[in-house]
Amino acid sequence: MKALLGQKKNMGQTFLGGTRIPVTYIQAGPCMVTQIKTSQDNEYWSVQLGFGTRRIKNISKPVTGHLKAAYKDKKKAARFLREIRFFEEPKFKVGETIKITDVFKKGDVVTVTGVSKGKGFAGVVKRWDFRGGPRTHGQSDRLRAPGSIGQGTTPGRVRKGKKMAGRMGTQTTTVRNLIVVDVNEDESILTVSGSLPGHRNTLLFIKKTGSGKLDQLIEEAPEIQQQEEPEEKDLDDAKRKTDQQEVEINEENKNE
Repeated sequence: MKALLGQKKNMGQTFLGGTRIPVTYIQAGPCMVTQIKTSQDNEYWSVQLGFGTRRIKNISKPVTGHLKAAYKDKKKAARFLREIRFFEEPKFKVGETIKITDVFKKGDVVTVTGVSKGKGFAGVVKRWDFRGGPRTHGQSDRLRAPGSIGQGTTPGRVRKGKKMAGRMGTQTTTVRNLIVVDVNEDESILTVSGSLPGHRNTLLFIKKTGSGKLDQLIEEAPEIQQQEEPEEKDLDDAKRKTDQQEVEINEENKNE
């Protein structure tokens, strides 16, 4: 298993080797195995994970029957269900719990996927970084206008994918090459470098893509070059030499 479900909590900072690193805290796991799909029945291998808790009375009867094999206490069940595909037969059983330390450790490189924050209905300047119309020559109402949106008789319509005003945000966003800074097994808190999409308590899919080192986050500080200040005696000698040179130059000008 190289992936886990979690919820975004809050952001903070930590220090490594004198370098300040922005981090995000994730409530990663524990996750319950709720279903295992086989290649004979579904033509592929996969494991369905359940994360979070909610009351059984707030779940529909079909979902309750689906989860009864994993959650036998009949009081609480998973809030989120997500599927992870495998290339071979998984070595898990329904009802087995997967902890944060079973997947991640310090220095791992991870990819995090979530839904970004919703921004509401936005114009083309905010949504697509359009420049807008001219500010002068009487065009007082064209500052943030989209401009022309199509051609003439041919094709006679607006092409699909045209960048226009509309709802902004609430899109599936993936952030790659993040590094695990810390793993708290007692509280199931995963500390990841950088920022993540979504608001607090949003669902995140965390996938391990490789192993790395925390040294990658440490920036080498520039070397400080110290320059020795000259003493007072040296300054007096330099001033005397300068005065003497000026006197000699003045005498030469007079002789000429």
